[in-house]
Amino acid sequence: MAADRETVRGTGLTKRGAVTRERILAAAADLMYAQGVGKTSLGDVMAASGTGPSQMYHYFADKDALVDEVVTTQIQRMLTSQRVLLARVDSLNGLQRWRDAEVVVARTRRGQGCPLGSLASELSCQSEQARAALAAGFATWQTLLVDALVRIRAAGALAADADPSMLAAGLLAALEGGLLLAQITREPEWLEIALDAAMAQVTAGAPAVAQ
Repeated sequence: MAADRETVRGTGLTKRGAVTRERILAAAADLMYAQGVGKTSLGDVMAASGTGPSQMYHYFADKDALVDEVVTTQIQRMLTSQRVLLARVDSLNGLQRWRDAEVVVARTRRGQGCPLGSLASELSCQSEQARAALAAGFATWQTLLVDALVRIRAAGALAADADPSMLAAGLLAALEGGLLLAQITREPEWLEIALDAAMAQVTAGAPAVAQ
């Protein structure tokens, strides 16, 4: 019991409190992704997390505060995943494996779009704080792609005058646009088509070297 009352460094929360807060936040993130922010009530989150009003309002002043934390959580989740996927990409084959991994993830979502894209479409005109946070998240994601493309160019697998920033923007736009079309049509092939078109732009003019 004494261990439960110890505070978690940097949060001011007890260990038990931190666990409860994370449980509420995880439930909210999953619900808002599955059914949208507008259709998710605090009552839904309390039921899913097994918490009551006193716990909810102890950690989150209102729904807006909870939504802001959900945005932060989803950005962190996505960037953590992308850092793992892109950290060692230094060849066109490696970039193709990233593309293939994104297609596999999209298929497992069964028609749901990108967690960040879904939040952006719903919140960007409602909350400037959420819009700015999501824009920063996408900018960081683009930077991870830029870094991978710089490594590929340094290995001689891209044209010397290739622009990693432009190519990364194209890949990210293709990913988000393809996910949106796949969500609307329930046809994941849209994502593959969009990513393959962006990949073709990456490889255009590439030297004839080992991939």
